[in-house]
Amino acid sequence: MSQSEYYISPEEYLEGEKFSEIKHEYIDGQVYAMAGASDAHVTVSMNVSMLLRNHLRGSGCRVYILDMKAQIEAINRYFYPDVMVTCDTRDKEFEYFKCYPSLIIEVLSESTEGYDRGKKFASYRHLESLQEYVLISPDRMSVECFRRNEEGHWVLYPYEKGEEVYLGNVDFRCAIAEIYEDVILVDENIS
Repeated sequence: MSQSEYYISPEEYLEGEKFSEIKHEYIDGQVYAMAGASDAHVTVSMNVSMLLRNHLRGSGCRVYILDMKAQIEAINRYFYPDVMVTCDTRDKEFEYFKCYPSLIIEVLSESTEGYDRGKKFASYRHLESLQEYVLISPDRMSVECFRRNEEGHWVLYPYEKGEEVYLGNVDFRCAIAEIYEDVILVDENIS
């Protein structure tokens, strides 16, 4: 990620993103270019978004993939989650970002894994609407669902090969293998 040297207002950022050939995330006045994604990363993102879209069809919830921003107004940030679900009708007002997601999914990569687990998750926790934050490995069957409990604490629900993934916020279940359809996994190549 490359950092610009001067403060950019959220309005300037949003206007610039409409015309930019590359995507940027926005953190309190600074803009960071995003790197391209691997085949596995894109395939996992597409698989999980299609599974969720089919499950949520007709429910009033919307599934967004890759190009829709999540706004975290309380701390002046905009991120591009790999997959995001909002069931809040207030989000219909916003064309280029969503403010009230209940589910955010990030597919990990070597360059962003630490950030996605740490500072990005800390930022997402400022979203009062967020109920589940999911991290998916693109190269081995590992889905980690962090679910907010009734006390407001985040509890980890990990899923591995052979298990059924459950996302409680949207009452979604699927075999973990469905998320990895057409993905060449690292552990499958080790013999």
